[in-house]
Amino acid sequence: MDFDYTQTTLKSFDLAVKSVEDEIAKAGMRVLHIHDVQKTLMEKGFERNSFKIVEFCNAKYANDFLNADIKIGLCLPCKINVYVKDGRTFISGMRPNILSQFFPDADLGDKPQEIDKKIQDIINNAK
Repeated sequence: MDFDYTQTTLKSFDLAVKSVEDEIAKAGMRVLHIHDVQKTLMEKGFERNSFKIVEFCNAKYANDFLNADIKIGLCLPCKINVYVKDGRTFISGMRPNILSQFFPDADLGDKPQEIDKKIQDIINNAK
């Protein structure tokens, strides 16, 4: 099973980030923060292509996961990365269906698969 779900897009970097934000809202989730990794690293003297991490959450799912195992908080909130590599723009997210591999004793039910589908839909619709 793949750890990530990644798609390329023909959209500009900025438009791809905006599309991800819009699709997160359409999926009934909320953007919590957008980390501008390129800007942060450039401030420290490191050169980096465009790279943003979009953190987002759905409170019900987050609560359910934390009730199953508080350590799942290490994987929260969900994140989608938008970055430029080799002149191409990528949209990439971690696949929540791998959570059961990290937390085998937690009763997660079908929730990881539900969120996994939502993340893939967000990425596909944003690209």
